[in-house]
Amino acid sequence: MRLQEFYDFLVKAGTEQDPRGQKAVAAVLEKVQQKYQQLDAKAKGKFDQDRLTNPYADTRILHGDPQTEVKSIMLGVDIDVAELLLADRLRAKGEKIDLVMSHHPAGRAYANFYEVMGMQADILQLFGVPINVAEQLLEKRIKEVEKRVMPANHMRASDAARLLELPFMCAHTVADNHVASYLQKKLDQAKVQTVEEVMKVINEIPEYKISAGNNNPPSILIGKETNRAGKVFVDMTGGTEGSVDIFEKMAQAGIGTIVCMHLSEKHAENAEKAHLNAVIAGHISSDNLGLNLLLDSVEKQFGDLKIIPCSGFVRIKHN
Repeated sequence: MRLQEFYDFLVKAGTEQDPRGQKAVAAVLEKVQQKYQQLDAKAKGKFDQDRLTNPYADTRILHGDPQTEVKSIMLGVDIDVAELLLADRLRAKGEKIDLVMSHHPAGRAYANFYEVMGMQADILQLFGVPINVAEQLLEKRIKEVEKRVMPANHMRASDAARLLELPFMCAHTVADNHVASYLQKKLDQAKVQTVEEVMKVINEIPEYKISAGNNNPPSILIGKETNRAGKVFVDMTGGTEGSVDIFEKMAQAGIGTIVCMHLSEKHAENAEKAHLNAVIAGHISSDNLGLNLLLDSVEKQFGDLKIIPCSGFVRIKHN
């Protein structure tokens, strides 16, 4: 497959697993296209054309010819200059690497990755939080993340890939959608009644077993095993953590337990005040699960790929 084919398929697969549903994603793209049509020629020249077909700002080809043939991928949860130098060193030793792929965004995909956070409001609405409340609380948080990201050296890794002549891309929300949908469906089907039963479902998944073996197991951050779970909300997509003030609204909507990759101290404090149970499945392990499910879809479509895992990634096939 070509790099462009690979990228297009990742976006397609990501939208198919989007918790909002494909109709909602199509509506978002339609709004972007309408906005684009209203721009003058100068503004259109500066417009990120990927936005017309890709609703995820944190998933992009960062360097390389889109027509590059891709059969082997060096894949890591985080890719920076060190990993790109490692890829170059491996190629010098005879390892064939057609593409280096990061899960977490880099380059221009990191510069405005906070744009994907808007999807969190739609997801919360599906769980009973009024959309006006979710949007207003999230707006403040998005501004905070934008200010944090603004001064970063966004192009550092992309520049290294260019100098090393390494095709380079990142796939963030397209993978996170997979883990969110997968865990939500698994927990719903299990009809979990207690926090202990939530933990049992998560602990049976290979990525979390591996993480536990590396002294980083899933854990109960708030609550205890005997607590009844109530409505379980898997909160694992949408860029990064949402508003610290959303937890009371979650509880009012009937959510009893949240399953997350991670929670900051302030987020955890407010979740506890709202009397929610909070299960931390794990950050890197959840990223692994999402990437593996995404790769399963790719290989089902295009056939087997050679995956060279690095930077916290372990390839496990779930098919």
